[in-house]
Amino acid sequence: MANHKSALKRIRRNEAVRLRNRYQHKTMRNALRKLRSEENKKDAEALFPTVVSMIDRLAKRNIIHSNKAANLKSKLAKQVAAL
Repeated sequence: MANHKSALKRIRRNEAVRLRNRYQHKTMRNALRKLRSEENKKDAEALFPTVVSMIDRLAKRNIIHSNKAANLKSKLAKQVAAL
């Protein structure tokens, strides 16, 4: 167990941040799943910018790696264009 007040606070803070990151990551994965399952090109093109924005935001905050973000965006763009 932690012996310092600041260490106890850090433990609480880390848990809060971990839960927030986990929620945002899961939300992004659900949005990806929804976009990938979309068969209508018009709807997919409307949804694409919001998903890309979400991916960029997570990469900026280091929740996902920037290379992973780039790979996801590239694959999604290719899939939407092919519809």
